Amino acid sequence: MGELTDKIKGNINEALGKIKQSSSDPETQADGKVQELKGKAQQTMGKVKGALGDDI
Repeated sequence: MGELTDKIKGNINEALGKIKQSSSDPETQADGKVQELKGKAQQTMGKVKGALGDDI
């Protein structure tokens, strides 16, 4: 995946995670936290790829 793809997927996962966290179901809230963290990790990977090039 390229830099831009990682950043876009990261933004989507982070947003969906925040939406899930607003649920009243504790399991859905936990899933939302995990998804938000996954999104943040994807965004970070996109930034790293941008700095080093897409070869990593």
